[in-house]
Amino acid sequence: MKVDLFDFALPAERIALRPAVPRDSARLLVLDGMETRDRVVTDLPAQLRAGDLLVFNDTRVIPAQLEGVRAAAEGNAQAGAGAKVGATLHKREGPRRWRAFIRNARRIHAGEAIDFGNGVSAIASDRQEDGSFALTFAGEEPVELLLERAGRMPLPPYIASKRSADAQDLDDYQTMFAAEEGAVAAPTAALHFTPGLMAALDAAGIGHATLTLHVGAGTFLPVKADDTAAHRMHAEWGRMDAATADRLNAVRDRGGRVIAVGTTSLRLIESATARDGRVMPFEGDTAIFITPGYRFKGIDGLLTNFHLPRSTLFMLVSALMGLDRMQAAYAYAIENGYRFYSYGDASLLLP
Repeated sequence: MKVDLFDFALPAERIALRPAVPRDSARLLVLDGMETRDRVVTDLPAQLRAGDLLVFNDTRVIPAQLEGVRAAAEGNAQAGAGAKVGATLHKREGPRRWRAFIRNARRIHAGEAIDFGNGVSAIASDRQEDGSFALTFAGEEPVELLLERAGRMPLPPYIASKRSADAQDLDDYQTMFAAEEGAVAAPTAALHFTPGLMAALDAAGIGHATLTLHVGAGTFLPVKADDTAAHRMHAEWGRMDAATADRLNAVRDRGGRVIAVGTTSLRLIESATARDGRVMPFEGDTAIFITPGYRFKGIDGLLTNFHLPRSTLFMLVSALMGLDRMQAAYAYAIENGYRFYSYGDASLLLP
């Protein structure tokens, strides 16, 4: 399909720079079949049915944004030493090795060291066609400790271009389910949930389960191809254990619905679901790319934020609800003041 079909105009003032306070006071646009309802997130229990199951991503965002300089080359102190370099970690490839997108990558050559300060440095190698490098961190300390010293919260570029990350983001950009370290972007649909909302969902007979998908920086990359067939997704690592897979199957066997909270949860569920609709245990990489025409096998609905034009995530929701339906819904959301992107409002999509 032509990528232009997924374009729309979004006024800059619709981009949220901070989340709603409290979190569950965000607005909720409900698309239930062809019906549209304006609600708030605290209304969610009344929008679902007893026996439904919400599935959350329990990944935890790490301080994956690094700023550094090229270290002096051995025996040649003038070989570009001191040139500023920015790195956003994307995907773990080993105990000390991460794939990273590099700002000012033209300054870096394979085998060069980058000094990120606070005793943290890495060697760049294995540049790939997408411009990313492998960064192998020096020393013996766990990389997680190094990032705590030298890294900062990797806010999405559409927020970071308007303000710097601060102490408030350390809390705002983690979900209440965050447990498994490894994401470089938050599963933002779950940012709306609070202990109070979870108690209300439980009282309404609506269950919840968790899986893990470590969200990569590739989620923010624009689709540069003219046709969706030419776009390639970056792989992300995920895991669903056997007990969770069995629970999802049992819910649907009883007539309940599996509602993914966030596109990351949805993508892992679909990656783990066989053609006959049975969810299987899963551990490994997924690069699933969902566009209109895809047949959903493992989910019955999705709670998600409002996404960028021409993005793979807007393509995903269009596959679930229909492109015309989503274009109309987004136009309605823009006209009625809904807040977009990671810190914005939510939509509940029930095809």
